[in-house]
Amino acid sequence: MTATAETLATLTERLTALEAEAAVRRTMARYMSLCDVPSGALEGETLAALFTADAIWEGIGPQYASKFGRLTGHAAILAMLTRYLPPSPHFSVNVHFLTSETIDVRGASAKGRWIMLQASGYVDARAELISARLEVDFAPAANGRDWLIAHFRTERLFDAPWQVNARKPNP
Repeated sequence: MTATAETLATLTERLTALEAEAAVRRTMARYMSLCDVPSGALEGETLAALFTADAIWEGIGPQYASKFGRLTGHAAILAMLTRYLPPSPHFSVNVHFLTSETIDVRGASAKGRWIMLQASGYVDARAELISARLEVDFAPAANGRDWLIAHFRTERLFDAPWQVNARKPNP
């Protein structure tokens, strides 16, 4: 292989990894937005479309292992997630923030790590801030552009009460 061919191969590999990182980031942003209340859903979007068919969603650590356990497949994951989303009367407001991001792409797999802050107001007027460590494995979607959640792990780090503004957000 010539130096030019090697350079082109290296640049192609780097570009592919950067595009995969961006796709992973978009998948996590859509997941968090769809879990917000009110939801940031766009026309036709669903949580199911963000997961592989055999995905695993798992609560780990002392607080989340017993609360959520380990769920496998779309039906089980969506049944759990939708217990917390409208029209279920659980949250009056729920917003997710991600930080401390690392994404490692290796060929046809990627792993992302984030610290999540969740600001939640409940229908019973309680409110809390929750922080969790997320570790998520991704696999490329069949379309070659998107990346899907293959294994989602969440571990609660802390929670604290807070005051919610009683006004409803504007639509």
